[in-house]
Amino acid sequence: MPDSQPQPPHSSSGQTDTATLLLRGARLTDGRTVDVRLGGGRIEAVGTAGSLATPASASRAAKVDLDGYLLLPAPAEPHAHGDTALTADGDGPLSYDTQEVQRRATEAALLQLGHGATALRSHVRVGDVQDLDALAAVLQARRALRGLAELTAVAMPRVLTGVAGADGLAILRDAVKMGASVVGGCPDADPDPTGYVEAVLELASEHGCPVDLHTDASDPARLARLAAMAGGLRFGVTLGPCGGLGRLPSEVASRAADQLAAAGVTVVCLPQGGCGGVDRRGTAPVRMLRAAGVRIAAGSGALRDVSNPVGRGDPLEAAYLLASRHGLRPEDAYDAVSSGARAALGLPEVRVEAGFPAELLAVRGNRLAGALSLAYSRIVVHRGRVVARTSAVREYCNSAAAAGLDLPRQGRGGPS
Repeated sequence: MPDSQPQPPHSSSGQTDTATLLLRGARLTDGRTVDVRLGGGRIEAVGTAGSLATPASASRAAKVDLDGYLLLPAPAEPHAHGDTALTADGDGPLSYDTQEVQRRATEAALLQLGHGATALRSHVRVGDVQDLDALAAVLQARRALRGLAELTAVAMPRVLTGVAGADGLAILRDAVKMGASVVGGCPDADPDPTGYVEAVLELASEHGCPVDLHTDASDPARLARLAAMAGGLRFGVTLGPCGGLGRLPSEVASRAADQLAAAGVTVVCLPQGGCGGVDRRGTAPVRMLRAAGVRIAAGSGALRDVSNPVGRGDPLEAAYLLASRHGLRPEDAYDAVSSGARAALGLPEVRVEAGFPAELLAVRGNRLAGALSLAYSRIVVHRGRVVARTSAVREYCNSAAAAGLDLPRQGRGGPS
């Protein structure tokens, strides 16, 4: 089940957007140069460069020149923390003032949108000091971002078992009623991790919503029980960041991967570092999980909070790390932050083909490997509209060598 129901594309004024957008001269990963026409939030047509025009019936039409750009399905962010983002430089205890959390969550989502993520799932703590205020703030940010990006929330209670767990369960139920479309949390932090998982799965089954749990996955027996319980949930279970799997003996980790694959569990890894609530670092063994048939997605995790003060929240950086550090092919690495991430969020697949959702990212470059290496200039399309642009220009000044060799630069008017 998707985190949220798809809505018709809207303009900034809130009216249904009937504009047609023509992307001209874009390069695809198979080497073709094409025109792509968008309308009604979907890809209407893909043809050879110069072959498409905007239909006369279109109420409005716009054109974007993508000469020198690689056109890709837009990435998604399956594991964000909007309530704690951008707090690494703060003094004193973390503020959960509603307006402050809304500002952080909105700014963080816009930063990630600028990188290309048109859909984001934010894990939000509920209960304890913040009660439901942080969730209310993130849901308000979701409304403010309407038409720019899709932001959904995972409710994360601290404890769900024992005497203290009764309050946590009540809070979790209220969170779902308030608008949290996914239930989750950190079973590793509960005195009874298995009981925590049972409580979350029961509530998710009752409300018909997906589950997304934080776990280091360093205990194979506990992970086996989790996989056995998760296999029966209709709407799917996601685990992350599962860095502990990489610290287990290879035969033990391989057996756990087979169990996760059999249960249909998705694993979201965080190549850029840790996230709130998970102290131990390390990345899930992505190649081993893929070989076992586990569904894989990659997220950013912490965005400049105490867990990762330099977190960028950039899906392309996550893909770059999967390729450079973990040995994935660039195509498989990018799939983890695009198709894999969208699938983890329950969103429809995107291809640069007619009929698919117009969720696209254009990056300066000719090949995917080069885009993952050095993709500064980007154009982001959500629901058939350009919603973000980043332009970068590189120049070598006062240099005879630069002039004589025609060195590359990024930006409008120069080669990639």
